Amino acid sequence: MAAAREDFEEICAIVLAAGAGSRFRAGARPQSSDRTGEARHKLVADLRGRPVYRWALDAVLAAGFGEVVLVTGAVELDVADIDPGSSRLTVAANPRWADGQATSLQCGLQFASELGATAVVVGLGDQPFVTAKAWRAVAASPSEIAVATYAGVRANPVLLRASVWPLLPIAGDQGARSLIAQRSDLVVQVACVGSPADIDTMEDLQQWNSSTNSP
Repeated sequence: MAAAREDFEEICAIVLAAGAGSRFRAGARPQSSDRTGEARHKLVADLRGRPVYRWALDAVLAAGFGEVVLVTGAVELDVADIDPGSSRLTVAANPRWADGQATSLQCGLQFASELGATAVVVGLGDQPFVTAKAWRAVAASPSEIAVATYAGVRANPVLLRASVWPLLPIAGDQGARSLIAQRSDLVVQVACVGSPADIDTMEDLQQWNSSTNSP
């Protein structure tokens, strides 16, 4: 059952979807330009009938957060037809997306702060098999930093309370990883269902499109 909106009243979910996806484009056919944009960017490529980013975004919207921020950059993502349900969806364009993931995280944190959040749960737009249940499980942790694990391996999403936001990098491609490594005393692991498998290359996309099995 979906968590009630008030359960996460002061927690904002952030989906980072701003990167260039250069490894995916390197494997694409230059002449390919079908309606899913598979040669342009992995996030808008078709995965089992939906763009990759919609899998991630639909999961977080189903999780029951009051506020969801989608951080975009290299490619425009269409959200006009999305019914956000009980969540309020904000699209935040990061003008500095090319400077690394840290800038996209900071962009999301700025919007979260303006929305009155005291914590954020952060995930990635290219991880389509992270479930709404995983988002909720991480958000429910009382710790300063909570990290989802899958079969014991750390991945996304990650909970970051406002007390640690000033410790996060403002440049580079580390995002929250460097803080998690430096302040292991603040980190709690949360076992989650689902999979953190990402769509990083054209081969990844083809593998999941040709398989009828869930990861």
